[in-house]
Amino acid sequence: MTKLKINKKYKGIVYIILSAFCFALMNMFVKLSGDLPTTEKAFFRNFVAFFFALIMMLKGKKDFGFQKKNLAPLILRSVFGTVGILGNFYAIDHLVLSDASILNKMSPFFVILFSFIILKEKLTVPQGVIVIGAFIGALFVIKPDFANAEFIPSLAGLVGGMAAGLAYTMVRYLGKRGENGTFIVLFFSGFSTLVFTPLMIAEFKMFTIYQLFSLIMAGLSAAGGQFAITAAYTYAPAKEISVYDYSQIIFAAGLGFIMFGDIPDVLSVIGYFIIIIMALIMFLYNNQLWIFKKINQKKV
Repeated sequence: MTKLKINKKYKGIVYIILSAFCFALMNMFVKLSGDLPTTEKAFFRNFVAFFFALIMMLKGKKDFGFQKKNLAPLILRSVFGTVGILGNFYAIDHLVLSDASILNKMSPFFVILFSFIILKEKLTVPQGVIVIGAFIGALFVIKPDFANAEFIPSLAGLVGGMAAGLAYTMVRYLGKRGENGTFIVLFFSGFSTLVFTPLMIAEFKMFTIYQLFSLIMAGLSAAGGQFAITAAYTYAPAKEISVYDYSQIIFAAGLGFIMFGDIPDVLSVIGYFIIIIMALIMFLYNNQLWIFKKINQKKV
């Protein structure tokens, strides 16, 4: 039983790193799509993800039904996820990228906080300190400067990060209650697409073929990231794996260099180092806890 639990944790780590890579790709394609309205980008992100999830459901011949007890958390997951996307995209469109990024990277911290509050998952002091350390590393990378940031976009970005944290906490809750991960993605994508449709129509701007390609790829990348992060939080508790979501910063730096010629400065490199060290410490700490538990079980 313990071995199975450890294997699930490793799967959760792999899936959340895969999710980070997919969302880094999504951000890259959103940037490549140019000056289209925020709601139009958000619509395509979820519209493509919806059909991707639908195909996965049909291909796997999975049941489209859901447990009635999970309806409320499914709706909450969708509402919080939709608010998270709006807040994140609005911040990206109206703030400097570093400010928008740091606000969005608050979501893993909020996942741990809300998992502790809502799901009653235990959080030790060392684990909390390690997560804060990773957060400090992210600050070195994105170097936020709130001095010139407008209040409303900044608030929107913060609310977006918090809402995303709540959404992923609901994913963890649904996973523990046996809800199908693909259906969770389908439900959320369909819900958010319906919400974004009238908003997109209201400020629609015609796109070029290149922009359409970028939007579709952004949607596919988002779908991959959504499936991966849904799987991650159904396999393992947030306190054990959410810190690895900060690997998105490293992926984003690599893609930025390849696609846009971005070169990380010294502070960014320091941030990468801190994040990797924190991830390693978290890994060793969790394994140390497992070893101690195993020793104590043998003594009993």
